Formats: sequence, structure tokens, C-alpha cells
Amino acid sequence: MIKYIGSKRALLTQIAATVSAVLPEGGTVCDLFSGTARVGHALKKQGFRVWSNDHNAYAHVLAMAYVQADRERWLDRAEAVLTELRAVAPEAGWFTRTFCEDARYFTPENGARIDALRDRIAGMGLEPELEAIALVSLMEAADRVDSTAGLQMAYMKSWASRALKPLELRMPDILAGVAAGPCRATRADAVELATSVEADLVYLDPPYNQHSYLGNYHCWESLVLWDKPETYGVANKRIDVRTRKSPFNSKPGIAPALAAVIEGVKTPNLIVSFNDEGYLSRDQLVQMLSARGEVQVIAIQHPRYVGARIGIHNPKGEKVGAIGRLRNVEYLFVVSDRRVNLADAA
Repeated sequence: MIKYIGSKRALLTQIAATVSAVLPEGGTVCDLFSGTARVGHALKKQGFRVWSNDHNAYAHVLAMAYVQADRERWLDRAEAVLTELRAVAPEAGWFTRTFCEDARYFTPENGARIDALRDRIAGMGLEPELEAIALVSLMEAADRVDSTAGLQMAYMKSWASRALKPLELRMPDILAGVAAGPCRATRADAVELATSVEADLVYLDPPYNQHSYLGNYHCWESLVLWDKPETYGVANKRIDVRTRKSPFNSKPGIAPALAAVIEGVKTPNLIVSFNDEGYLSRDQLVQMLSARGEVQVIAIQHPRYVGARIGIHNPKGEKVGAIGRLRNVEYLFVVSDRRVNLADAA
């Protein structure tokens, strides 16, 4: 899966164990801020019926492939699609100009491959789940040859060694369907969707500070939407990064937005993942969640994302800031309608 700040790759074991402790007999789990869909993918693998949601198009496509699509239905056809795509000749276009010439996220050679492959996918008339698998294959292939520290806020002064490798399409890890019923992926604003959510457990992993996922991963949003938008700045961000703002990226906005989601969802069990670099403190979150019942807290220490460990650089590649702390604490706040022993999940 793609490199992603805030990804729960390193925390999947604890998150999955916590969900299993709360729902030992299985059930339906809704992930309202699905991001890379890693959590939904892991829970589907364990047999849970998963509903993944995110408001960004690239995240919705990831969830379509990794949560909604079932291997037994799509694998053979997806293999045929990827075989056809691997034979497409490179042809430079908007993506190459924007992200390889005006910026340096990818080499022009790989940019031309991305342009040609994305155009071909757009012209194939694929069913939504099959198209999502093809787009995820392309997104992940591009991610493996990018020249960034993991965020699309800037690019390396010199090419990263991986960027010089040719782009290669691989089959995403599509899972078999689960006995509990079909999984699903939606694209909606979490606050607006909350009152429509009914599940055995709701998992919330909202943005927690000023860093916008749309701004951090604008290349993927443009690749998926293929709307070839106007861009701005050294990073060549989509122009709508300036206007598509989330209250969760706002210090005054996050508390009322998260409170509305917590109050709105219909579920007996709630797990909230939050980082100690976020706008809300541990005590604030406990207070917010206490209206739903007793709150148990698991604290997990882990390294900060690679960009933070490298340090802050300007567009010329010069270090302009000091490296701060190297570890974070991720909290899992658990509220259940029954007492749950979380000792094994900690």
C-alpha cells in the first residue's frame, strides 16, 4: 500500500486485537476515516463485515479495491486488465508536465507511463470495482518510484534511487469475501454521514492537526479524478486544496466536528484512534467520549513518520528546521456497552 503519514500499518496488530476483543463473535465495523484502507483490509481479512468511508477520491478508490471488491469475483478479470495495461506504450501528457517537468515527483519516463496508463484506464469502461483495482495498481506503482520523503508537499533535490526504476504494475492484495455479508466503500463527509451509520462497532481515526491529507497526497487525488486541475506553488498542488477544507484540520473546528460524529453514530461500541500531536488532549477525548459510557485507553508508542525524522527542508533542499521528538504516542479510546478486557490488545 502507499506511503502515508497517519497510516496505521505499524498499529494494525493492536487495532485488530482491540476490535476482536470488543467483538469476539465478529460483526459489522464502520471505519469513517478510512485513508489507505489498511484497517478495513485487516479487519476484512479477519472476517468482519467492513464499511469504509472517506471524503477524498483516492482514499475511496483504495477502499473500493481493498474492502469492497472480492477476490473470487474480480481476480481473473483484474489480471487480464493489468496484462493489457502492461503493454501500453508511454505517452507524456498533463501528469508528466505537472509532476515531472514543472515539479520532480517522478522521472519524465515514469510520468509518460503514468499518463498513458491512466488514459487507457479511463477509456476501458470498467465496472467501478474493477476500475478501482486498476487505479490502485497504478497508484501503488507510482508510489514505488516517487522521489519524496513520503509527502507530496515537496520532492527531493536529487532523484531518490527508487525513482530511477521503471514503473511496474502489480496486483493489489484483494481479499476474498466474508461470510458476514458484502463489505462496502463510500465517499462522504464523516460529519454528514454520521447519523446514517449503524454498525456493531465504529472505528474513528480522524485527521488530528493542521496537516491536510488532500494537500499531502494531491498527486493521488489528481491521478484518480483525472480532472487535470489548475495547480499552484512549488508543490504543484491542486487549486481546490485551498478551498476543500476539513474542520478536523482546524484547532477551533475539530472538537465540535468530532463531537457531532461521536454523538451521531448508532453503535454500542466505539474505538477512537488519536495521536498525541493532535489538537485534542487525552483528557479532552475522554471527556467527550464519556457521554457514551466508560472509556478505556490504550497508549501505544511508535516512531514518527520518516519526514519528521529527516527534518525540514526548503525547496532548494537546504535544512531549515531542527528535528524535534522522534516518537509519538497513539491512543486507542474504547467505549463499549459491556466491560471488555483489553489486556491482550495493549
